[in-house]
Amino acid sequence: MEKLQEPKKYMNPYLAGFLLGLTMIAAFYFSGRGLGASGAIKSSVTAIVSAVAPEHANNSEFYSSYKGEGSSPLNSWLVFEMIGFIFGALISGYIGGRIKKDIVKPPKVKVNTRMIMALIGGIVAGIGATLGRGCTSGAGLTGMSNLSVAGFISFMAMFGGAFMFSFFLRKYWINR
Repeated sequence: MEKLQEPKKYMNPYLAGFLLGLTMIAAFYFSGRGLGASGAIKSSVTAIVSAVAPEHANNSEFYSSYKGEGSSPLNSWLVFEMIGFIFGALISGYIGGRIKKDIVKPPKVKVNTRMIMALIGGIVAGIGATLGRGCTSGAGLTGMSNLSVAGFISFMAMFGGAFMFSFFLRKYWINR
């Protein structure tokens, strides 16, 4: 029987933070903007709605703001950024020996429950990104790198909310 490759350790968090800072500087230098992910999802949804119901997309204030003048909403730099994130994560996972077919879950939770909770969490995060006018990378990291008060407040709210909810949800992850 073939032995699986042992996963490599994660990157030093201080080095990772420094490299993220360099990535932010490069993003501002080359694109004139910071990082963000929620805009790519909105552009993708706009492209789908435009293909399925073009009249609705043209008449909607929300969708028309993402369509632009005759250009495809998928021709947004955020969409290409997300494609880069996906392929970068796959390459990093492959190099680190972490790509495997597995659902990480607490010992007491069934796979179906884990998948439903992940879906609910994704929906709540999407609603939060829309209400907060950006995701953790857009509102938090880019806002903080611009020394925006809103960036610092949103980042504190994100981490504070995560810390608060982890108190209630940690019992599912403790192996007892």
